[in-house]
Amino acid sequence: MINKRLLIKNLLAHNDENSFYDKKRRINISHKEGKAKFLKHVCALSNSNPKNNSYIVIGVEDEDNNIIGVDFFDDSKIQNLINAYLSNPPIVQYENIPFPHLPDNKVVGLVTIRSIDKITSLRKNIWKYYGGSVFFRDGSMSMPKVFDIEIKDVNSKLVSAIESHSQNNIEHTLDGVFDFLNTRQDFNPQYHVFKEYFVLCWSGLKKPVKDEIFYSRVDIKLINEQVRLFYSTLDEVSISYDDHSFKIIEYVNLGLQNSYKYYPLEETVINFSNNVNYNIETTLIFDAPQFDKKVLHHIYNTNNSILEKLKKGLTLNKIETQDLKNLPATYLICYLNLFHEAVDKLQEAKPYLKNYSDEVYTLYKESTRILRKVKYS
Repeated sequence: MINKRLLIKNLLAHNDENSFYDKKRRINISHKEGKAKFLKHVCALSNSNPKNNSYIVIGVEDEDNNIIGVDFFDDSKIQNLINAYLSNPPIVQYENIPFPHLPDNKVVGLVTIRSIDKITSLRKNIWKYYGGSVFFRDGSMSMPKVFDIEIKDVNSKLVSAIESHSQNNIEHTLDGVFDFLNTRQDFNPQYHVFKEYFVLCWSGLKKPVKDEIFYSRVDIKLINEQVRLFYSTLDEVSISYDDHSFKIIEYVNLGLQNSYKYYPLEETVINFSNNVNYNIETTLIFDAPQFDKKVLHHIYNTNNSILEKLKKGLTLNKIETQDLKNLPATYLICYLNLFHEAVDKLQEAKPYLKNYSDEVYTLYKESTRILRKVKYS
């Protein structure tokens, strides 16, 4: 089994991007331009490596390979984006890889691309790229090309060597477990071994509610591969497991006028098999709460007034300052109750919330994360 942290280090040892690996400071697939550029790179790497894996490392400075990290990205529906826009789409997996020197909320993103040994092309127009376009890697660049010959496999031996040098061992596994237990000692760290091979660590603050136990500030890591499977400082989750699987149900706290309720958002089941493989099944189980339309109109208009004051650089009063903290979540609720323009207002508010405070911007990112999950499904 490949230790993904070692794999990233070995990839970065090749200082120049090439036809089987690319590195990015960040990606943004919340906008068409970001989606288009990401799809272009996936298409090019898939076409340039028909017989082996290709990789994109995210959260790295281009000039000096300095690892700066990115936010945890838990979008399990990224394959849906690939399938929607690419013909002969490759198999794409996005994983969050923690590094010891990064803060808890930062990881390195690792995108693994496995070609199906067919030419991949854009299925339809997106941004400035036309449907039918075919991209290949030309050194460190993803370029549109016309092809009329069979693609040569020139990277398999090198990629195989890099992956071989990134294999896990007992020392790496034990170090990973001890490191997790030490760094998470304030959050009830635990571990369990599945199928005599897979070591899963998790931690969180316990919160008993009637007959159920919920956890907040949850961190879940598959030690064998050094992959962070779940991380959140805001949400609460329930955790259960048996000898074969580990299940997480994620909840979100939504409501209006100081009346909030926990709603189940997503269920993730990690299944471990006897053949030293595992798979992750994620199901959206969210049922959007519905509220009185008159109340929502009032809140929506209040949000718009606050946003206009932020745009003009005006000072908010005490009540507006408190309402600002609820603005991302209430825009989300409005959208879920068929105020379709609320999602545009939420996106419009981003730069002003980011400049206002870290707390408000964190709440914004949480609302857009939930929105992304709901829209993909």
